[in-house]
Amino acid sequence: MPRVEGLGARRAALQILDAVLRQGRTLDAAADKAGGLAPNDKALAIGIAGETLRRIPDLDALIDGATRQRLPDDSKARMVLRLALAQKAGLGTPDHALVATALPLVDGGPRRLVHGVLGTLLRRGLPDMSAPRLPDDVEARWEKAWGADAVATARRQIASRPALDLSFADDAVAKEFAAHNAGTSLTPRHVRLDSSAVAELPGFEAGGWWVQDLAASLPARMIPGDAVDVIDLCAAPGGKTMQLAAAGHKVTAIDNSKSRLGRLRENLERTRLTANLIEADALTFSPGRQVDAILLDAPCSSTGTFRRHPEVLYRARPKIIADSAALQRRLLDRAASWLRPGGALIYAVCSLEPEEGEDVVSEWLAANQGFAIAVPADGELPAVMTPSPEGWVRILPGLIEAEGGLDGFFMARLVRNR
Repeated sequence: MPRVEGLGARRAALQILDAVLRQGRTLDAAADKAGGLAPNDKALAIGIAGETLRRIPDLDALIDGATRQRLPDDSKARMVLRLALAQKAGLGTPDHALVATALPLVDGGPRRLVHGVLGTLLRRGLPDMSAPRLPDDVEARWEKAWGADAVATARRQIASRPALDLSFADDAVAKEFAAHNAGTSLTPRHVRLDSSAVAELPGFEAGGWWVQDLAASLPARMIPGDAVDVIDLCAAPGGKTMQLAAAGHKVTAIDNSKSRLGRLRENLERTRLTANLIEADALTFSPGRQVDAILLDAPCSSTGTFRRHPEVLYRARPKIIADSAALQRRLLDRAASWLRPGGALIYAVCSLEPEEGEDVVSEWLAANQGFAIAVPADGELPAVMTPSPEGWVRILPGLIEAEGGLDGFFMARLVRNR
């Protein structure tokens, strides 16, 4: 058969989708298994898989409206149709290229069915998908927790490519960078740009900045300025470690992943910042001393990162959320024992599930009377981020949406009072 341009990328995208939806892998981990592709083809495969994951409920509704019998959710025909239609909706791929690259994916299978359904839907024209539905269970959870407006905003945000946020060690450098690169500074030491190739941006090799979503940079801003000895627990990939080091703290960064610590070490070398890196399990490690402050950006379902990682909406099942919350409580117990009286423990999760944020802190404080919440002081966080009556900070879809939005986050500062 003649060679079809771009077919390799589509085959890889199909493999990535299968690994995410059936095997529960992250998009990045699944993409790493799609070897043998040129960099451009690998990027295209990841892009196609990502656009598909952003729109599965709407894509399935289209497919079901064009078939006499419903295709099984995990059938190859459905997966190929999802992939082809997502390219049309999210990437604007021409119809002839969709058909030419879809049909070979089902050679020896339901080729006529896929050809017929795809042709029917393309002739009808696809509806607007600028605010695609999220999975039903996710929408039900988030509407119950945060309301219909939050769900509507999340629909809009999942279809949009997030902006690129950079954190800087020096605010003057950040302001100069923003002025010369069409950037916007939304808070000190921050610049937001339209998405672009990171390594090609000015100053990358010089190390004056690093990539970090603005929401992810907020917990480190809650570490008291007079804290000297600070532990960054579950530290990798290291954005918060670099923030703390740049702020002048003596930082010990702890993570149980050797490879992720390796990347953190490289980033520290590039940015010319210093921290003590320790490979250890936080649940068994002991620093052998009491410290001034601890930053615990705890492992979680990561549902707040759905704009960049749409696969989390399919991986974060109720059991994963519950297991993550249980681990967070154990990590809080462990970390709290390392804190000196008057010291601060910042607990944060990039999750939109109240079971991992509000519930964990409420239950933990009820069982630990020696701690209390300390509300962020004026100027520590951007003014639009108002603490709750309880004193914690919850970032939902919709906050600064006009400026490009934020990842979902929860954070609370817990101070040991005895």
